[in-house]
Amino acid sequence: MRWLSGLLLVMFVGIGGFLLAEPTIDSAAWKPPEPVAMTGRLAPNERLKSADLLAQGEVYGPEDTTVDSDGVLYTGTQDGWIVRVWPDGRVENWLQTDGRPLGMVFDQGGNLIVADAGKGLLSIAPDRTLTVLAREAEGLPFGFTDDVDIAPDGRIYFTDASSRFHQHDYLLDLLEMRPHGRLLRHDPATGKTEVLMRDLYFANGVAVSPEGDYLLMTETWKYRIIRYWISGPESGAAEVFAENLPGFPDNLAADDAGRYWVAFFTVRNFKVDFIHPRPWLKDIVAKVPDALKPGPEDYGLVIAFNDRGEVLTSLHDPDGSHLGEITSANPHGGLLYFGSLHNDRIGRMALASVPGLKEPEND
Repeated sequence: MRWLSGLLLVMFVGIGGFLLAEPTIDSAAWKPPEPVAMTGRLAPNERLKSADLLAQGEVYGPEDTTVDSDGVLYTGTQDGWIVRVWPDGRVENWLQTDGRPLGMVFDQGGNLIVADAGKGLLSIAPDRTLTVLAREAEGLPFGFTDDVDIAPDGRIYFTDASSRFHQHDYLLDLLEMRPHGRLLRHDPATGKTEVLMRDLYFANGVAVSPEGDYLLMTETWKYRIIRYWISGPESGAAEVFAENLPGFPDNLAADDAGRYWVAFFTVRNFKVDFIHPRPWLKDIVAKVPDALKPGPEDYGLVIAFNDRGEVLTSLHDPDGSHLGEITSANPHGGLLYFGSLHNDRIGRMALASVPGLKEPEND
């Protein structure tokens, strides 16, 4: 039985060392709100399963999309490529950033503005000349440049999801639950970058309103969307636009009718909600292999809101087999394009085919 005693001793020492090791995070307690019921306009359906699939098997992790004036679709993939998908279906590796291109949008001069998680805020000219617009603000380098949009006056709004954790450690940022995110603005005319909001819990998607008077930004870990006023009597002020959302909101975009399409990386996770009020437990979870940490459920979800933060309709893929882990829902030319952090495809659906876009009746 000596071998058994020896094995138990090794296990005891190993477990003891694991539990006593310095934590990799400094987690804070947070009590999440009770999840909203998925009923009414949020009721599960299979609408996403009817979406067309583009570039299937030819892209990996097309997190965001944008379309140029010729109808060519651009996206960024996990291996650092910006890929073009032509109207005839041809897929082309266009430019390598040596980072991780995420949010992207074209400016008025035809330059592709990219939030690259590792490289910062980039501008790529039509001839593929790449210029770094910003890597830091107020002396603090970007840790996770995430999404970007451009106001009618040409100023660029973007997010640094976490100045402490990089993209591959996003789960540690979630577990730590401390405000490392920032909302920023870059002025191409002056070259200056300023911080508009700080102390955000994973500042993620950003979308400027069609009139340019405010923007919406998703604060992913808090299950909410913030409205930041750009102009008018409330300029510089922020307020909650929508809260206690049914999942983790990612990128968002406005269509020509002023509706906002919000992509959800996954739905709420009861394991995450359970451990959030218990920092000691989160410190332990942070030390286990990623495969043992709470992971995203395979689910596809997009929700449309009006400009008052009211739900208009929702699109689901309950098992995520057609379109799951959706990170962007971008309207363009009467179509919706769906990106994903891990899928090998881009979804496309006609806006006209989406039911339930009527305004909610007043109570």
